[in-house]
Amino acid sequence: MTVAKLHVTTSLAPISVYSPYDGSLVGSVDATDASWINELLVRARRGAEHSRNLPRHSRSSILERAAKFVESRHDAFARTIVFEAGKTIVQARKEVLRCVNTLKLSAEEAKRNAGEIVPFDAYEGSERRQGWFTREPLGIITAITPYNDPLNLVAHKLGPAIAGGNAVLLKPSESTPLSAINLVRVLVEAGLPEEIITVAIGGADLGRALVSAREVRMVSFTGGFATGEAISRSAGLKKLAMELGGNAPVIVMSDCEVDKAVESCVSGGFWAAGQNCIGAQRILVQRDLYDRFRDGFVEATSKLKAGDPSREETDVGPMISSQAAERTEAAVDDAIAAGARLLCGHRREGSLYFPTVLEGTPPTCKLWHDEVFAPVVMLAPFDTLDEAIAMANEPEYSLHAGIFTNDLNAALEAASRIEASGVMINDSSDYRFDAMPFGGFKYGSMGREGVRFAYEDMTQPKVVCLNRR
Repeated sequence: MTVAKLHVTTSLAPISVYSPYDGSLVGSVDATDASWINELLVRARRGAEHSRNLPRHSRSSILERAAKFVESRHDAFARTIVFEAGKTIVQARKEVLRCVNTLKLSAEEAKRNAGEIVPFDAYEGSERRQGWFTREPLGIITAITPYNDPLNLVAHKLGPAIAGGNAVLLKPSESTPLSAINLVRVLVEAGLPEEIITVAIGGADLGRALVSAREVRMVSFTGGFATGEAISRSAGLKKLAMELGGNAPVIVMSDCEVDKAVESCVSGGFWAAGQNCIGAQRILVQRDLYDRFRDGFVEATSKLKAGDPSREETDVGPMISSQAAERTEAAVDDAIAAGARLLCGHRREGSLYFPTVLEGTPPTCKLWHDEVFAPVVMLAPFDTLDEAIAMANEPEYSLHAGIFTNDLNAALEAASRIEASGVMINDSSDYRFDAMPFGGFKYGSMGREGVRFAYEDMTQPKVVCLNRR
């Protein structure tokens, strides 16, 4: 399909969107040249004025109606995700449901998080003062979203921004813009003034223009570290919220329910073809359970069906491109050459990279210390919880971690000492609820998503103080 023209267009050639699975043309979108930044800002300025003047009940009603529209068109949204992102149809349906939830949470946030009373008389000398603070919109927000969750991660930026009364310059991934455009259409259909969200699709030059514009008050970015660092260098004085990836460890203690741990870790490692920033990448297993867990994990992984993402029985779809699959194949080759042992997988057919399990991966390998963002999982044994926690904390950045154990003390000890923004107990690292705070830990940590927390990042307190003389 060919989507309607974007709000601000140029004479650039359209951007074609291709299926990651078979390379077929899915649609095309108009490209926006970086030289049109002033026109984009003019439109966003008008949008910020509209958004600021929308009463909270109107913002909430628009978001609630949009959630209902997305839910009623569940199948169409899911199939768009399958066609442009390569997620399996089962996974795409779950992403649509999460988008619905994100919009509903945003609708509630618009009504309830307006500020609070400040107890001025709690301080000597202020007995006759009283007042409050409100949460006011920032103005124009640039939102840059990735390909791996092309609908819900867009909702995580648009929903809180709208709830807070802001305008958004939205730059979705060039690989997966259709889900984002369809969501914006639904919001407009639900009553959102068109100029509140301006969609612009293009390359790095456009991104730099959107990020560095002085009128932009905040940049909300989800993507890789190199791009995040480039944004931080060019953004200037504005708020930055970035989710830059992780390298999730999962600790499996010998006292856990092993079958459940295997099942959860297989799902956590290979969901969305491993293109999941909180996917289980390094699974650390207590030594006296290691052989049993490894054998069960490899057996379950070997049964996963990789192939056409539109088929109900497919467990693992393609990576976003054949180039991404080739890079993964090369990284695994390097790990094997360095001494890692292949337990299953390591087979590529175009953009399909079959679920791969390694053991004995040297800590010096890129696969061990960087985010793999691919269907590759590494197993490693440990003896003590202290050792496992030290291994879990090796990378300089993190998002989530997990631990499987029936020992409450061990679980809480790990939760206290693991350096991550979320520790999932008796769950894989890839569990996420859209209301919880979500973001990076250690290097690159900057802001939080999760509707309430993004809303607070996208608004600013304004104090009103009355001196009763």
